[in-house]
Amino acid sequence: MTTVGEALVTLLERHGVDTVFGIPGVHTVELYRGLAGSSIRHITPRHEQGAAFMADGYARASGKPGVAFVITGPGLTNTITAMAQARADSVPMLVISGVNRRETLGKGLGHLHELPDQLGLIAKVALSATRVEQPSELQQALERAFALFATGRRGPVHIEIPLDVMALPAPPLRPVEAPPAPALPDRDALAAAARLIMGAVRPVILAGGGARHAEALLRRLAELLDAPVIATTNARGLMHAHPLLVPASPSLKASREMIDDADLTIAVGTEFGPTDYDMYADGGFHVPRNLVRIDIDAEQLDRHPAAVKLQGDSAATLEELLSLVSERALATGTSNGSGRAAACREGGRAELGELGPWLPAQLSIVETIRDVLPDSIIVGDSTQPVYAGNIFYDHDRPGGWFNAATGYGALGYGPPAAIGAAIARPDARVICLSGDGGFQFSLPEIAVAVETGALVIFVIWNNRGYREIEVSMRAAGVEPVGVSPAPPNFADIARAYGIGHTSVSDAAGLTQALRDIPRDAPHILEIGVTG
Repeated sequence: MTTVGEALVTLLERHGVDTVFGIPGVHTVELYRGLAGSSIRHITPRHEQGAAFMADGYARASGKPGVAFVITGPGLTNTITAMAQARADSVPMLVISGVNRRETLGKGLGHLHELPDQLGLIAKVALSATRVEQPSELQQALERAFALFATGRRGPVHIEIPLDVMALPAPPLRPVEAPPAPALPDRDALAAAARLIMGAVRPVILAGGGARHAEALLRRLAELLDAPVIATTNARGLMHAHPLLVPASPSLKASREMIDDADLTIAVGTEFGPTDYDMYADGGFHVPRNLVRIDIDAEQLDRHPAAVKLQGDSAATLEELLSLVSERALATGTSNGSGRAAACREGGRAELGELGPWLPAQLSIVETIRDVLPDSIIVGDSTQPVYAGNIFYDHDRPGGWFNAATGYGALGYGPPAAIGAAIARPDARVICLSGDGGFQFSLPEIAVAVETGALVIFVIWNNRGYREIEVSMRAAGVEPVGVSPAPPNFADIARAYGIGHTSVSDAAGLTQALRDIPRDAPHILEIGVTG
């Protein structure tokens, strides 16, 4: 007899899942029955929030859905923060949990881990929340989840299996069908977009996280149109060092002025969220007038007006557009795309010092890491050098710069997400860039890096507190309170986990330390900040 729990593991294997992050409990024992004999690797974090953050980092680094197994009640509610971060950043994540026996649900009988309405709670955060009421529903639930990942805007999906269903006999499994391909935009809309593009003289392209998998096509379009490309935070790493690239936040005046001056803006996979476009809440960004917008999500397309809306996967849509845009039919004029991009980069970088005299120094930390350890994946938490990088930074690896300092903004994201990324890409050097405050949210997850051999360099920006919040309080005329939580001795922490520790206080020391760190084990690199 094959149980529902065993069938679940088999179905995950057939959908290409090779890693699951989870903490087993009495409410998920039957879900684990088939794991030991499977090809799936199980990673045990120290907290369920860490499990889901690891699944997030794994998904961003691999391009495949990250999967977490958690128990009923507190196990699942502990993942909500990470699921919300994944929802905000369109990260594919499958969270599978238990739930109490079917006949007890919603009755308030005081069962272990009971919630009034677990499914209803998670449905407020997840793209989809499904309960498997009968063994025959399991395969359909899994197929629906993977179809969502393949055809629409990605995010967290939840499946819960009642305790009395997990051990029931499962029906024979059908062959797993390949997920459907995302639909292409309407042909008339594509033709209308192509006409606008061919008539543009000073076009600009805005690239968001939805363009991360479409670098070659994005570059082809930009070069064909001689159009500068402004990369938002989740698009950093695309077109590294290209003359047309502007790795500067649209919250900067220089970026906004170039957008306002354009006669056509092409937005590829970006939601126009305030954390990218109005970071300082000054209301200075306005959705461009003549806009061609590409997005896989119909609801997202409806949130802002556009001359042409193209619903579809970014790569497939760009390929269709390129097939319709004839180089001979393009308007000739004064685009000077490389010149406009260079001026915007220069102006944007100059603004860093105007926004805060400390920002250029913080940016230099990020650029030093990139230059000493090229082609790395840098996973950030909410900390000052990450904020600086989100404002202006050109990473050298597509998809290699991501963090939780935009969108939902969950503190403590960095360490577990970096571990997940390192597990997904053992061939890559992974850097976690975190502050001393945020690092303490997830400090025990260091043990997972040690156990799994995840070669993460944990770079800790240690300013002994929440300095960014302190600055904000002082700027608002509020006496700072609660912003100085004392950090632990990170050298002792490293020793306790059996890994190396290095402490530096300046850029020269950072460069040498990065060169000297062994490549065969996790390491803590602490940057002591004074003043």
